[in-house]
Amino acid sequence: MNEEITVAKTLDLKGLLCPMPIVKIAQAIKEIEIGEVIEATATDPGVLADVPAWASTSGNEVVSLEHGDVITFRVRRIK
Repeated sequence: MNEEITVAKTLDLKGLLCPMPIVKIAQAIKEIEIGEVIEATATDPGVLADVPAWASTSGNEVVSLEHGDVITFRVRRIK
């Protein structure tokens, strides 16, 4: 069962180091409606731990997290 995800906002966070990717996504999540999704790309491996931790503490949901040379993640605004 594949859920179709519509991305409301896209962020390019490549080249930014901690804490800037989290700062940018925290700002951007306020610009979308509840239930919408942000997709972001980053190169800082710290986001692999930081994004899930931030989502958990902020009450949002990590929809996907894929990593390779570039890390791509999607976060749904819950509240």
